Amino acid sequence: MHSHHSALGLATLPVGGRSVAEIADSRPVQPVTLLRPHAAARAARFFAERFNGRALYAVKANPSPDLLRVLWDSGVTHYDVASIAEVRLVARNLPEATLCFMHPVKAEEAIGEAYREHGVRTFSLDSMEELEKIVRATGGASDLNLLVRIRASSAHSKLSLAAKFGVEPGQSRELLFAARQAADALGICFHVGSQAMSPAAYAEAMEGVRAAIVEAAVTVDIVDVGGGFPSSYPGMEPPPLDAYFRVIHDAFESLPVSYSAELWCEPGRALCAEYASLIVRVEKRRGDELYINDGAYGALFDAAHIGWRFPVRLLRDDDSRAKPVGFSFYGPTCDDLDRMAGPFELPADVQVGDYVEIGMLGAYGCAMRTQFNGFGSDLSVVVEDEPMASLYVELHEPARSNVVKL
Repeated sequence: MHSHHSALGLATLPVGGRSVAEIADSRPVQPVTLLRPHAAARAARFFAERFNGRALYAVKANPSPDLLRVLWDSGVTHYDVASIAEVRLVARNLPEATLCFMHPVKAEEAIGEAYREHGVRTFSLDSMEELEKIVRATGGASDLNLLVRIRASSAHSKLSLAAKFGVEPGQSRELLFAARQAADALGICFHVGSQAMSPAAYAEAMEGVRAAIVEAAVTVDIVDVGGGFPSSYPGMEPPPLDAYFRVIHDAFESLPVSYSAELWCEPGRALCAEYASLIVRVEKRRGDELYINDGAYGALFDAAHIGWRFPVRLLRDDDSRAKPVGFSFYGPTCDDLDRMAGPFELPADVQVGDYVEIGMLGAYGCAMRTQFNGFGSDLSVVVEDEPMASLYVELHEPARSNVVKL
């Protein structure tokens, strides 16, 4: 805890026993991020123990050094980095970690620094130009893992990743053949999009991998199914992750790859969504619109720009008996874009001065923050409460009420 937290009454909380209710009871003026290291550790252990291959954490989802250490301590040893800044960040905080530079379009200088100074040996690519760049930047190195990214459909996912990267089906033969010559280990990777709601997404993408291998007639050593593993949000409750793992493993087992081939995945959201939530204060109410003190330029970027519905609950001394109503939120900036349409279900009698917890913000929430218009808070506190939704708690039931007694 930093001393400046004492102005909010947070520094007086008992060490190690903090709860969401206690934080709200201290009446914080600024938004407070609540961190749940135990939830991130549980997610990491789940992937480490139950995914029949290797899980690389996609650092872009939440680059917090504290989170990186939690994941490392829970069995995640490989990290999917997409920029030289992420390479440096993970190398600095986890010097033993294996870094995989999985952005298909990189600056030549970034490739060179990653290879020479940070021990990066794994690179993805989706063009001959990128392959030539990697070979040049590494001085024709003979110890490279090169993963050719093929295009996969995002039809089963809430956020498409199909438009920007990936070799078109039927056009990968030449690139796979050339990458095979330059690589120590050759891989194929894809991304089905973020928040894939059906395991079928991976089964379909694996058929694309099979077609590419057969067409190019190359020996493949690594198959990387990318990210897209979902978390649970209102209106987006996915099947259990084990169902995804089964589909992926069955498809992998039937591919024409070398007998020692490795299976990789790149979870981001699935490892960190449950790690953080946010307490905000209601500053104004206008009908079914609530003006709160964080928003589109803070941790609620996804709620504003892609209409993500996060779980919410009212934090109040007295239980509300009012029926739930769907509210929309306005953030604190002067910008009309700073609006989260929702609907976010809260009791009808929510009022100015009330505190609301917004859950499942560990993925992309913290990473997308700006200080636009002078708003923003980096105040964070570790709490022991369970996340508001979970894919990892055995028979974990969400709170029956969307009100928490303080």
